[in-house]
Amino acid sequence: MVPHLITALTGPINELEQRILESTPVIERWFRLEWMEHTPPFYSSVDLRNAGFKLAPVDTNLFPGGWNNLTPAMLPLAVQAAMAAIEKICPEAKNLLLVPEGHTRNTFYLANVQRLMQIFHQAGLNVRLGTLDPEVKAPTPLALADGSSITIEPLLRTRGRLGTKDFDPCTVLLNNDLSAGIPKVLEDLHEQYLLPPLHAGWAVRRKTHHFQSYEEVAKKFAKLLGMDPWLINPMFAQCGAVNFAQGSGIECVQGHADALIAKIRRKYKEYGINEKPFVVVKADNGTYGMGIMTVRDAKDLDALNRRTKNKMSVIKDGQEVTEVIIQEGVPTYERVNDAVAEPVVYMLDRYVVGGFYRVHAERGIDENLNAPGSAFVPLAFAESTKLPRAGVKPGASAPNRFYMYGVIARLAMLAASYELEATDPDAEIYD
Repeated sequence: MVPHLITALTGPINELEQRILESTPVIERWFRLEWMEHTPPFYSSVDLRNAGFKLAPVDTNLFPGGWNNLTPAMLPLAVQAAMAAIEKICPEAKNLLLVPEGHTRNTFYLANVQRLMQIFHQAGLNVRLGTLDPEVKAPTPLALADGSSITIEPLLRTRGRLGTKDFDPCTVLLNNDLSAGIPKVLEDLHEQYLLPPLHAGWAVRRKTHHFQSYEEVAKKFAKLLGMDPWLINPMFAQCGAVNFAQGSGIECVQGHADALIAKIRRKYKEYGINEKPFVVVKADNGTYGMGIMTVRDAKDLDALNRRTKNKMSVIKDGQEVTEVIIQEGVPTYERVNDAVAEPVVYMLDRYVVGGFYRVHAERGIDENLNAPGSAFVPLAFAESTKLPRAGVKPGASAPNRFYMYGVIARLAMLAASYELEATDPDAEIYD
């Protein structure tokens, strides 16, 4: 499925796409050298926005759900990548404990857990599910929409090791983003690999840190290709003491929004882009598309209604929003059946393994699509991420477009590895 990109097949992105296709050997060598120096996150997904004049990541998730939205054709790639990842970490591994979100009965999320179990089972591991939910006292089957079921079990902590009854894993894989904080049971595991590490969870992680790292990566990559990093990098600012419910700290958000809109306007003028600039204000931690609003004019923040204040005050697991990132808005000009769409790219270890379009018929080109009412259309990544079709006009060929998505998503993944190194509490500090 190739979505319709409703911008002329010329302009900065097509020039960029042409340059990326021509530079494939240089790009792939550069990534190889980076991965010799840095460790990729165990798995990740990246939300991209393609404006036709700019292609940039707007969010990077280190505990990706939604694996059930990948097509069966993508599974062999995911299984191979899982084998490579496990081999690096624990070559003798035979048992993997998967820790999903607690308190969940969402059948879509459970289908994602089932798909992860399938990937790691096919990679040659015994997989069990251990839940952080204290109400689960015994193995409990959970029904899925297709009539099958998965069984969650209570976690057991024995000194430095975590497992379930009669199951001692080498590796513990979190599919729980720790929004509610770091549970004691996961701390100080001395003899097991915990992936991703605790400081990748939203209890510690901040989007601002990620986009600082991404800016560094984008500048390196842009220098390699002789291009303007702005074409792939969303500008941003941060406010660290905000309370939407009480209306405090809003002037900080306004000031940054105003300054950012002015900067975007200057860039648009430089490139002859006839668009109205906007920014997106998001909780600096957290996921699930919560705590997000589009701001087209900083004055709009003067008169936020109660519904918007409530929406911006609390995110997943009832966590209060006190810090926000103000990010350059990148409109999306991709359409699937006339509905606004954005690509989401999935990666395991350093490999792109698939992806899908997030599609929302009720949302505009400048709005968050990760909201109730969104649907998912698989990307035909399996044949194409590494096989750009040479000699075909940029944007006209699916493999061309998808290869470029894979490149930008891997830049965001590389930024996540920089970010995790910089925020690692156990890293050795050298003077």
